[in-house]
Amino acid sequence: MDVQVSTLAERPDRLEAVLGMADTWPEFVTNDPVGSAHYGRIPTELPQYALFAEDERGEVVAHAFSVPFSLAAEGRGTLPARGWDEILLWAFADRRHGTRPDTVSAISVVIAPHAQGHGLSAVMLSAMRAGARAHGFCEVVAPVRPSAKHREPHTPITEYAHRVRPDGLPEDPWLRVHARAGATIDSIAPASMTVGASLEEWRRWTGLPFDAPGDVEVPGALVPVRCEPERGYAVYVEPNVWMRHPL
Repeated sequence: MDVQVSTLAERPDRLEAVLGMADTWPEFVTNDPVGSAHYGRIPTELPQYALFAEDERGEVVAHAFSVPFSLAAEGRGTLPARGWDEILLWAFADRRHGTRPDTVSAISVVIAPHAQGHGLSAVMLSAMRAGARAHGFCEVVAPVRPSAKHREPHTPITEYAHRVRPDGLPEDPWLRVHARAGATIDSIAPASMTVGASLEEWRRWTGLPFDAPGDVEVPGALVPVRCEPERGYAVYVEPNVWMRHPL
């Protein structure tokens, strides 16, 4: 598929189309409170880090968001165990305080459902790397959500992330795209995203009963959701895999 990749800084007129593009995220993922507070700020406050791709007809078929932040700031230095959530908090705290960024973190690469299977994830990742390089950065990091981990919710992420094929590349397709682009695994983010909500909300999001205590397998979840009926809530703590891309 031939596409044209631009940033929203270059094409602010495409903001509505980018935000309106269909995706395949499970509904519970979009209810992470940190993401709800900060993810939507990227295309308006950091439009130079909001990439999108248009096909031959001018339809938006993919977008990729990233954020600059300071990894070397006091109290940091290593990629956080709270992964995706923590990076959003760091990035917008740095922006608020005027802290100079030294690293770019990927936040999302989203492909429209009808455009999947055409290699667009690799195209958008490459464009994100090129954009970071053009802004003077030497590294992109990514809290990667392994795309096939949901098929094995009970497999420890530390085991899953390090599985490789005979050619030495990761077994997981999305980890493999990052590896092919030159990234290596840095560490595991065991609590990259946390979604805690009432049982009624979980029932609405998933269509599952959530009426028994213990772990519940939820379609699209990388690990089971912990259900506590006597307390009236359930909690999902998603692990991600930190990968580092030298530029």
